[in-house]
Amino acid sequence: MPNRLTRWIIIGLVLGIASGYIAYAYFPESSAGFAQVASLLPTVFLRLIKMIIAPLVFTTLVVGIAKMGDIATVGRVGGKALAWFIGASLISLTLGLILVQIFEPGKAMQLPIPEANAASGVTTEGLSLTNFIAHTIPTSVVDAMARNEILQIVVFSLFFGTAMAALGQRSKVVIEVFDVIAHVMLKVTGYVMNFAPFAVFGALASTVAKEGLGIIRVYGLFMGEFYFALMVLWIVLIVLGGLVIGPRILQLVRRIREPAILAFSTASSEAAYPKTLEELERFGCSNRVASFVLPVGYSFNLDGSMMYCTFAVLFIAQVYGIELSIAQQIVMVAILMLTSKGIAGVPRASLVVIAATLPQFNIPEAGMLLLLGIDHFLDMGRSATNVVGNSIATAVVSKWEGELQTNGSGEAMVASSESRLS
Repeated sequence: MPNRLTRWIIIGLVLGIASGYIAYAYFPESSAGFAQVASLLPTVFLRLIKMIIAPLVFTTLVVGIAKMGDIATVGRVGGKALAWFIGASLISLTLGLILVQIFEPGKAMQLPIPEANAASGVTTEGLSLTNFIAHTIPTSVVDAMARNEILQIVVFSLFFGTAMAALGQRSKVVIEVFDVIAHVMLKVTGYVMNFAPFAVFGALASTVAKEGLGIIRVYGLFMGEFYFALMVLWIVLIVLGGLVIGPRILQLVRRIREPAILAFSTASSEAAYPKTLEELERFGCSNRVASFVLPVGYSFNLDGSMMYCTFAVLFIAQVYGIELSIAQQIVMVAILMLTSKGIAGVPRASLVVIAATLPQFNIPEAGMLLLLGIDHFLDMGRSATNVVGNSIATAVVSKWEGELQTNGSGEAMVASSESRLS
């Protein structure tokens, strides 16, 4: 079944690009209408995914924390996850910084330079300390779930799950109920995923019908070098994960192929969250660790987005002929390391971080206009990389906790849970 769905997603991707190009090239007068209609498909799919995310994150995280038994275990697992997140973020930022200076796409492409005072249209309001707190601490868990504020749901779940663990046997019935609800939501996820190929078709058809493939030719050098940088990051993360997990890291990569393709096709790592969690459990990751580390990683461990921040900032600096010293580059990495952790729930998060960083180094914000047209295509790679990074992080923490099951046992455990529900 997973292989069949993957094939249909790839077919949807190819047909989406082809139909979008036909509409753009041969029916320009109606391409806008076609793009609007096609965009309804990914809109429906992403709304269905958002319908699942909040109850799935809440129930799995609460059950995972409650099963840990005490706050000390939660702190230990959280500390290990945070250590990996910080290390992976530094690697992502540094790789982006190094590779963009090796390639120098801003100098090689000879693009028309936007006026320095032109507005990019990207607001940086989401990066203030006040907004970071607002996106972190919920005033109402119902409101947080209604707006799919994952970080707020995580914070409430930490308190709720810890309280359930403190009650011991008295909360056992509630834990079992939440566990069943979590698996019911995973079952719902299976139904929703059947719509994924149509969503992929609509997303690509809509984008290509509006932008055409010509924009890829114009920015081909930049996109090619950025995707090469992402490939290098994948290799580094896989090698580092392999040092902890061992040869099974290759099996993990095969396992998460489908959610990675889904994230790539829809340009949304959120769309792949339910399937990623399911595949990690099938791989053998502990349910209590996976349900804790994965949602936290979605807020704090966006490896693809991290790399894009340094890559894009230096690209814009190169376009304007601005040279940054080593000291300034180190400061930039430090700033991005901090600001990027405050973007959970902020739309177009990478662009927001970049827009906030540019003025601090006297780089014209107008340079972002060069990237807005291709941001969707870049976001596809970023989203897939975020899925890969968080999957490896979850498997590594499970291994550190001694809760990464042997080959096949995770599959059996998930199958057993599904059979109880059927």
